[in-house]
Formats: sequence, structure tokens, C-alpha cells
Amino acid sequence: MSLSGKIAVVTGSASGIGRASAIRLAQDGADIGLIDIDQDGMAETAELVKAEGRKVLSVVTDLLDRDSVSAAFEQIKRDLGEVDVLHNNAGGGARGGGRSFPKASVEQWDDVVNLNLRAAADCAREVVTGMKERRWGRIINTSSEQAFKGGPGFTDYSAAKSGLLGFTRSLGLELARYQVTVNAVCPGIIRTPILDKLPQDRIEASIKEVPMGRMGEPEEIAHVVSFLASPGASYVTGAYIMATGGRTLH
Repeated sequence: MSLSGKIAVVTGSASGIGRASAIRLAQDGADIGLIDIDQDGMAETAELVKAEGRKVLSVVTDLLDRDSVSAAFEQIKRDLGEVDVLHNNAGGGARGGGRSFPKASVEQWDDVVNLNLRAAADCAREVVTGMKERRWGRIINTSSEQAFKGGPGFTDYSAAKSGLLGFTRSLGLELARYQVTVNAVCPGIIRTPILDKLPQDRIEASIKEVPMGRMGEPEEIAHVVSFLASPGASYVTGAYIMATGGRTLH
């Protein structure tokens, strides 16, 4: 399972699943590039990665800006090295919460789809050439149970996360001959800061739908990411792993 000598980049790494994944990949032996727009949160993650004895580089990046994305990866490659593992974790719903489809503006749709889907493709574009040349690489995309369940007020988010699965399968097929794997993890309700934006009664109702009777922890998703990034997952590609506590089994 060792990633010793590897470079891993985690987007959306200022908190939640991204922070947990960055720490876990560091524990697996990788040096870490952090990408997020939240400078303060990312700085906290960086300190936690350093505590694991690994090198870390934080790059404040607006993932909706392609020039910012390119500049971030150029800096990471220059200061850390070629990227071996990319965890496309950044995402989220509309600022201020979801809105019913007729009330969702075109701008909201663009922001949500671009952050959850286009940004993942932009980041992957920055690393695939090197991975193909080295014939080793791991791309892990964070999708969501909403790609399967859907949800009122989240048509944009559900559509983007579904698109991310299509991207995962297609890119996985394209890169398989180069021994580069592309997979996705689909979390359910996880204890992350995004829950602070949701009404408590809605959170409680969601937990009641989980057969395990609880929400998940970011570290539980990070363990899945760790496996998909590892040498042990070398024959797994174009796949997705549901980490929902059984909620999508209904």
C-alpha cells in the first residue's frame, strides 16, 4: 500500500474529505500538493500533513479559472515533482444552498457544473501526459450518492456528479493501456462543514435513511481513496465505490 516516493495532489483540501484524504495519503508515504481557494483552511491541513513527516505545498487556486489551475500544477511540478496521484475532491452545491430547477439561474448551473465536473477534467488534463509517459498514475474522483438518488433542489449538482462518473469510466478506458487507473468514490452523508448549511431536520431525516444509522466520517472516505491510490488497486479502473452506509441500497 506504500506511496513512498510518489506525489499526490488533493483538490478541495481545506477541510472535510479533502483534508482527511491528504493526511491519509501522507500516512501512506506520499508528498502532498494541496489545492483550494480557502487559504486558512488549507494552511491547517498543511500543518497536519507536515506532522506525518511528508513534504507539502499549498497553492491557493480558483478551480473555476483555468489559468489558475494551470499555474497551480506548474508550481506543484516545479516544487514537488511530477504528479502520480490526483484526487479530484473539490465540489459542492450552489452557494447559499440548492434551489428548485425553475429558480436556479444559468449562472448557478454554470458554477455548480464547472466546479464539480469541468474542474476535475481540467486538473486531470494537467497530469495525464506525465502519467502516460511513466506508465503509472492514479486519478480518483469524488462523485456522490446524489449521482444515483437525485434530490429536489439539486438538479445541477446531481447532473454534474453523474457526469463525473461518465468521465471516470471513459477516461479509465482511455488510459488503461498505459496502466493509469481512473476511479471514483461516491460518498453518502458525511460529517463535513457543508452540513452546516443544511437545516438540522433535513440532516436527521437523511440519517434515518442510512441502514447503519449514522453519518459517515471523512476518514472513512479517505480510506477508500487510499486504496484506489495504492499499488494494490492496479487492476481496478473505471469503477466507482459507494460509501453511503447502505443508503443507496433501498
